[in-house]
Amino acid sequence: MTVSVCWLRRDLRLSDNPALRAAADGGDEVLVLFVLDDVLRRPAGPVRLAFLYRCLRELDDRLGGRLCVRRGDPVDVVPAVARAVDARQVHIAADYGPYGRRRDGEVEQALRAAGGRELVRTGSPYAVAPGRLATAGGTPFRVYTPFYRAWKEHGWRRPVTEPAGARWAQSASDGIPADPDLGGTRLPAAGEKAAHERLAEFLHGSLAGYAERRDVPGEDTTSRLSPYLKYGCIHPRTVLAELDRVTSPASTASPSTASPSTAFPASTGSPASTGLGDGAQPGGRERDAEKFRSELAWREFYAEVLAANPASARADLTGALADMAYEPPEAGFEAWKWGRTGFPIVDAGMRQLLAEGWVPNRVRMIEASFVCKDLHVHWTHGARWFLDHLVDGDLASNHHGWQWTAGTGTDAAPYFRVFNPVSQGHRYDPDGSYVRRWIPQLRDVPGAKVHEPWTLPGGPPAGYPAPVVDHAVERREALARYEVARSRG
Repeated sequence: MTVSVCWLRRDLRLSDNPALRAAADGGDEVLVLFVLDDVLRRPAGPVRLAFLYRCLRELDDRLGGRLCVRRGDPVDVVPAVARAVDARQVHIAADYGPYGRRRDGEVEQALRAAGGRELVRTGSPYAVAPGRLATAGGTPFRVYTPFYRAWKEHGWRRPVTEPAGARWAQSASDGIPADPDLGGTRLPAAGEKAAHERLAEFLHGSLAGYAERRDVPGEDTTSRLSPYLKYGCIHPRTVLAELDRVTSPASTASPSTASPSTAFPASTGSPASTGLGDGAQPGGRERDAEKFRSELAWREFYAEVLAANPASARADLTGALADMAYEPPEAGFEAWKWGRTGFPIVDAGMRQLLAEGWVPNRVRMIEASFVCKDLHVHWTHGARWFLDHLVDGDLASNHHGWQWTAGTGTDAAPYFRVFNPVSQGHRYDPDGSYVRRWIPQLRDVPGAKVHEPWTLPGGPPAGYPAPVVDHAVERREALARYEVARSRG
């Protein structure tokens, strides 16, 4: 019996895994391989490593203990594993990140040198792989709205089923490391089963009203699927297909946590026409589904931008603000990192980040604006801190999200948008429930005063700091710096 290797990276699942199906379809035994690559592990914070290791353990259980985990440089490890089991082919999902693309090219050459073995690419971590879409002029997209139109018009394939009757080969494994110390950070359940359960829970719950309520952090209305998408415990194509199934006018499905890979038509979410809540307005289900679909597309848009502009992983995408004056990340930045800026909505977000390894998108934008426009610190410092602490830390989405807010990324307009942390708090956390959840010192502050506790007669409550900056002053300073940089540019 011949053996094929399926080398998993950001696809830690058995269902809707085209590379795994390709490895199994020839009738070979399949050795499922994961390489602990220090180039990727070194910059990953404890929360991402712990979540990764837990996902690997769940996958190993599903494979009956046959997951082959090796430590080392994939350029050395993958050919060595292929030689050890005499595999002629190594199957992967294509990687479009700067490091991943280079690594896979080097592995491909090493496999050829090791007896003419083949690296076979099937599928990707995206519904529409980077490079598939282009503007009318044939260039990569840099503006989201036309990208989204093209993305929807292009469409995506139906999910594929889990390989039936696959025979899992076994080889010596270095084992899955123990979790690093999380310092009290609480992570979501890991793995493919948890991903499908979370999807079903979201589609039967907070999808109703998602378009209007997703920015309200105190209500926890977002999907929380991002950690699972990060490591491929679920494919976005599966999510899109379930979304269509649930929101189709003809849908009569009932809630289920069964694997979606065998269930549906094709496009973003999960179950039934009666599962979205009695309070939905006419047409609300379609609006909510469209908004959720567009949020999934942002992830694919930023992957497209990074694939076309690999240098943007470390530097400004555009040169419009090349002459911008920045401050070093000193006292104010340190206060921001630990949720001690004196601005409640900012501090609540940073404390949630440290406690859960996650914050909702609206809060991420508030944090990025505060760093870039109140503290005048270059976006790379904040993006790095986020990447260290986010369980869903994705290079393309994280770094380009920060650049969007900073004004150096895909949209030229946000350079003059300076989020006021007080008004953002009043608008998106009107009852103060989010702030009170994460800042105990403010739980007894009455009403809207919770968003500006320095205006209380005695100042902020004991144990909570005064603001580290005057927002009105720093807003004017930020706009002045932007105008100087743009005039020079």
